[in-house]
Amino acid sequence: MVVTKTQAQPYASKKPAEGDNAERPVVKPAASAEPKREFRGVWIATVVNIDWPSDPHLPVEKQKQQLLDILDADQRMGINAVMFQVRPAADAFYAKSSEPWSRWLTGKQGQAPDPAFDPLQFAITEAHKRGMELHAWFNPYRATFDGNFKSLCTCHITNQEPSWFFTYGGIKLFNPGIPQVRDYIVKVILNVVDNYDIDGVHMDDYFYPYKIDGQTIKDAETFKAYGGEFTDIKDWRRNNVDLLIQALGDSIHAHKWYMKFGIAPFGIWKNARQDPDGSETTGGDSYYELYADTRKWLQEGWIDYVVPQLYWNFGYRLAPFENLVDWWSDNTYGRHLYIGQAPYRAFEPKSRAFHNPLELPNQVRYLRDNNRVEGSVFFSNNSLIKNPLGFTDSLHTDFYKYPALPPPMLWLDSVPPNPPKNLVAQPNALGVNLQWQTPEMAADSEDVYGYVIYRFSDTDTVNLTNPKNILHIQYSANTQYEDQTAEKNKTYLYVITAIDRMKNESYPTPTVAVVPYTTTGK
Repeated sequence: MVVTKTQAQPYASKKPAEGDNAERPVVKPAASAEPKREFRGVWIATVVNIDWPSDPHLPVEKQKQQLLDILDADQRMGINAVMFQVRPAADAFYAKSSEPWSRWLTGKQGQAPDPAFDPLQFAITEAHKRGMELHAWFNPYRATFDGNFKSLCTCHITNQEPSWFFTYGGIKLFNPGIPQVRDYIVKVILNVVDNYDIDGVHMDDYFYPYKIDGQTIKDAETFKAYGGEFTDIKDWRRNNVDLLIQALGDSIHAHKWYMKFGIAPFGIWKNARQDPDGSETTGGDSYYELYADTRKWLQEGWIDYVVPQLYWNFGYRLAPFENLVDWWSDNTYGRHLYIGQAPYRAFEPKSRAFHNPLELPNQVRYLRDNNRVEGSVFFSNNSLIKNPLGFTDSLHTDFYKYPALPPPMLWLDSVPPNPPKNLVAQPNALGVNLQWQTPEMAADSEDVYGYVIYRFSDTDTVNLTNPKNILHIQYSANTQYEDQTAEKNKTYLYVITAIDRMKNESYPTPTVAVVPYTTTGK
């Protein structure tokens, strides 16, 4: 992700250059229709307190309230997934960790919140209450964010295993060529997979460091020790990252088969001038500069989704947004493609193209015109909350006006639940109370994860493909819902479907009609 101007120097180069199912099988609707299936994500960055908490010295209750306010705002704008940064620099925003508490949470690395508080658990619970997935966002190789090494906790891994790191650009980074480093990172991530009810594991673009003129990566000795049959250190570096991604993909799914694993890489894999298979661009790249062969990870099926950070505008001379959307959509190899978008750029004085209020909305329209694009993720949460040029309003009132389910990942699970049983709708003083019974066990013996409640007027055709009819998406096995928005003395039709962990959807219940009455019962 892009961070603020306080970001350490080695990462400055990655910032964009300035310039101008009830329905089975799942079919993405035409672009002219509101999509019922769409990934609508946002990054919540904790590093240097970009999004949360606003101040590491705030009392715990105020930090909690800030996070609730963020999630409420996300829910209002139609977001259905949050990428919550839990490990910015070999530290932790979660309690069940062998790594120290983050200084961006409490003001001092290793210092626990007081009173005790587990931000990740709290965020998961509250996101799920609001019908949003939570993906735990890890920075795998960044060990420090600045050169103030004396401020690190004695328990920090750089002090425990100093030989595992090299210094580049004034910060310490894990050395990916050391097998024990890869094992350690896998162990850290699996600890979260095992101990928290997250929906996905998410990593961004920081693999080997972005190039800094005049500096070299100090891993020649590691290459001698672990290079094996490789004769080119660059190929060896790429293989080191490949080994980590493959191990993570295999291990995450072995621990929890339904866990989504995704990467948000730099937006260019290779340029066409470097490789005919590359994109029609002339910018930096992840393959040669970061040693990250992101296209290979999709080809091999090691990751479930990719979120290329396409933080450029239409027609940008080095990396046109439209060229990269088209290239990535041709290179997903059956995995999900979500596009990383940059509302933060509307606040940059020199990013003139993003001062056009149509730039971001037109990007969303362009994505929806491509059937292989499954959604967006926005950087970052605070940028959206600030409503750049009215864009957030357009999400709420237009693009994300109606709820959407995340698209299912059929390679992980294609078996839907059975429908709920015995739906009963009863009017009461508050509106309509809906109750039903848990479905029969699915064919794959998977428990029901939640329900989708649909509401229609008595003149509507019961059509589950149109998201405007979705009243509520529920991520819990509770078999009761109260519709407090029903108007008195109008006839409504209700149906309910069940969803499993991967958001496969059952056939609906039989339709039930009800007329809410006035509080006097007349």
